[in-house]
Amino acid sequence: MIIRSPEPEVKILVDRDHIKTSFEEWARPGHFSRTIAKGPETTTWIWNLHADAHDFDSHTSDLEEISRKVFSAHFGQLSIIFLWLSGMYFHGARFSNYEAWLSDPTHIGPSAQVVWPIVGQEILNGDVGGGFRGIQITSGFFQIWRASGITSELQLYCTAIGALIFAALMLFAGWFHYHKAAPKLAWFQDVESMLNHHLAGLLGLGSLSWAGHQVHVSLPINQFLNAGVDPKEIPLPHEFILNRDLLAQLYPSFAEGATPFFTLNWSKYADFLTFHGGLNPVTGGLWLTDTAHHHLAIAILFLIAGHMYRTNWGIGHGLKDILEAHKGPFTGQGHKGLYEILTTSWHAQLSLNLAMLGSLTIVVAHHMYAMPPYPYLATDYGTQLSLFTHHMWIGGFLIVGAAAHAAIFMVRDYDPTTRYNDLLDRALN
Repeated sequence: MIIRSPEPEVKILVDRDHIKTSFEEWARPGHFSRTIAKGPETTTWIWNLHADAHDFDSHTSDLEEISRKVFSAHFGQLSIIFLWLSGMYFHGARFSNYEAWLSDPTHIGPSAQVVWPIVGQEILNGDVGGGFRGIQITSGFFQIWRASGITSELQLYCTAIGALIFAALMLFAGWFHYHKAAPKLAWFQDVESMLNHHLAGLLGLGSLSWAGHQVHVSLPINQFLNAGVDPKEIPLPHEFILNRDLLAQLYPSFAEGATPFFTLNWSKYADFLTFHGGLNPVTGGLWLTDTAHHHLAIAILFLIAGHMYRTNWGIGHGLKDILEAHKGPFTGQGHKGLYEILTTSWHAQLSLNLAMLGSLTIVVAHHMYAMPPYPYLATDYGTQLSLFTHHMWIGGFLIVGAAAHAAIFMVRDYDPTTRYNDLLDRALN
């Protein structure tokens, strides 16, 4: 008789072919609501159609189905963002004076929109310098393009096409994860795994990728630009990536490769991972070598943070344990029950996320002028003002959204009969 350890149980976390794809169904106005699907009686029907199309709570009370719709909608949102970004880059490639601005950013204003001469509207175009007539833009795109090492309008075209491809991929993912492989509720409620992927994956590897791009592409290109080299003479990004000797001419530590990293002689890399502080006097922006160092550092922090929580291996923190241990001598049951609230009410979860992201956006608004992160941003006063105003407004919107979703949670999801003497109950009573 052979004694075997029990086979690990494979968790099936998706339902296959959950809801069939049906254009006939989608073409029926109000198909998501039994009441609205009956058709119009008064014009109120039109407003309800718009108001309830994405109020998934009103379609069903099944939390799994609501979660799947929200998840799928996120991919639709990402698709729109990629489409918008593609449009921005396309305008930079097709209608802008980016290459002229790059050659003289202090005397030429950024423009990426030229009004066509229809019934005299071309009067809106102004001379932004360098003989270019158009509308001056204040979005800060030119400055971020320079910081990321873009030196030609062809590169902007390529990025615009790449963003379009990603927009299509996101649309496909939204369809796939609702109609073909829809995650189960347990997957949405597995907060430790979610933290693992969001902290280590999105924030950790995302920051690491950006740091890598900055070190291998942005820094050398910006060093040439700051020295006054014609953008057309600067080697292309892939040349820096494939030819280490090229980088070693600018940053000598590159000649040693990864040896200083593995021998813990990290100070060797101080030529491109700096800690100058303050602003680069040539560009008026933060030192790009400082920002590369910053992104590498936070990548490491997030990669560690993403591995602090208990997933498949029985080690690490459990969120429920942390919350339930959170009680003091004067706080009754403390945070007992909060875990259940945050894994069954997406309004409560969203409210916290909006409050934190809104506050962070307002912090960003202030840092954009106090520590301008991109070259030649500090001297573009219209853009400085616009970026401050934009981030303050967006931060305000997000915080208002936090209050709105907290209120929706209180109305739709909060059950006072199951809460007694915890912090939320004590705050309310």
